[in-house]
Amino acid sequence: MISAGDFRNGVTFELDSNVYCIIEFQHVKPGKGSAFVRAKIKNVMTGSIVEKTFNPNDKYPSAFIERRNMEYLYSDADLYYFMDNETYEQLPVNKNVLGDNFKFVKENMECRILSYKDKVFGVEPPFFVELKIIQTDPGFKGNTATNTTKPAVLETNATIQVPLFIEEGEIIKVDTRTGEYVERA
Repeated sequence: MISAGDFRNGVTFELDSNVYCIIEFQHVKPGKGSAFVRAKIKNVMTGSIVEKTFNPNDKYPSAFIERRNMEYLYSDADLYYFMDNETYEQLPVNKNVLGDNFKFVKENMECRILSYKDKVFGVEPPFFVELKIIQTDPGFKGNTATNTTKPAVLETNATIQVPLFIEEGEIIKVDTRTGEYVERA
């Protein structure tokens, strides 16, 4: 059990049969009345964010989120298969659990699988991935001074904006959290 007075960023707890993670918290002690805790909490299953006020003496059951590194193997219709690197067990994950940033993941990449009580609710790809550009417009000589960009299709069929000097066939580093070009690999 964790009391609301002990809330810290990143703490997970159960509330109304849902699992929440503290994003921000603030202990408030007004001049009149009793103290309270104002917190911005995120439902880890649905991703919705809510602001809520807690009594510092209220207690809530702690929630343990399991994070396992698994290798992405392949997809079959709406199921994506991951393999545990220690037990070699395969885990099918439904497409609706995957985030938008999964479009940067190719086969044999290691991802982090998030689950609560053996129910998978999220997949985190690596923060940075190296991908090959399969299609982009050719760059023009002298177009390196400005911050203009052009669209490029990656080997995972995701499209991102890259600088004009990047050519087709190059391998680039992409930040999966923002979906932006970082540098040449």
